[in-house]
Amino acid sequence: MLSQNFMLEKDPLSLERIRQILVRLEDTIIFDLIERAQFAHNPRIYIRGSFQEMRDMGFDGSWLEWFLKEIETFHARARRYTSPDEYPFTSDLPAPVLLPLAFPKILHPNTVNANPSILSFYTRSIVPRITRRATLALAAMKRSNGIIGDEEYEDDGNYGSAATIDVEVLQAISKRVHYGKFVSESKFKANPAAFVPHILNPNPAALEALITKPEVERKLLQRLRKKAATYAQEFSSDGDAIPNPHLNGSAKIDVDGVVELYESYIIPLTKEVEVDYLLHRLDGLSQEEIDALTA
Repeated sequence: MLSQNFMLEKDPLSLERIRQILVRLEDTIIFDLIERAQFAHNPRIYIRGSFQEMRDMGFDGSWLEWFLKEIETFHARARRYTSPDEYPFTSDLPAPVLLPLAFPKILHPNTVNANPSILSFYTRSIVPRITRRATLALAAMKRSNGIIGDEEYEDDGNYGSAATIDVEVLQAISKRVHYGKFVSESKFKANPAAFVPHILNPNPAALEALITKPEVERKLLQRLRKKAATYAQEFSSDGDAIPNPHLNGSAKIDVDGVVELYESYIIPLTKEVEVDYLLHRLDGLSQEEIDALTA
């Protein structure tokens, strides 16, 4: 997982530095999605209470939620979530074993957390789409073995492998979305007078307009499509790319599905995080401190 060393970084709010991190996160997310696409949908792992083994342990959530809880419990003890760019999906995590690092003050104190929305759209919309090829291949294999009807679709039994990759995808998407706070803070500090009036008299549309650059978004989607198309290729034994992978069924992932993930979910949700963060940017400040921002 891509991380920024806040103890060494001279300017963690540099927009160029933030852009570099977001671009590298694109690679992480695409490669993780390619790995998840190798397994069938396995919808059972997203349904709460569907495993008797979990219920016997006193856990009534889904298999994926249990995975997240166990992994994030360990990570919390290793103080992962004390870093300003890390956000857990699980609540009530244990305290770190080690004393916290003295991170520099970067973001204004806030409680904005988009992880519930990320978990929902990922399991409901993204997983079914990116696993479609594996799911159809599974169904064809089951039919050849005489398994027909509802039993032929969706479930290949690889619950542990699928959930392991799901956690990696979710954590990468979460980091990418919550980096919107760094973008907002950077732009706010560059010109607080432009933001303060729309915060004091809450105007989400005006705040969104201040942080949105359509040309940047267009280039992002264009770059993402090229990356996904390149990474989705299969190669022959002599190292040559197999032509037209989407036509012959050899592509590792649905490129349009990757673009849709960003265009319909990640970008809009990042904007929501950016605006929500700005709406609370003046919380706890005195009138004198606010006046100083606009002086």
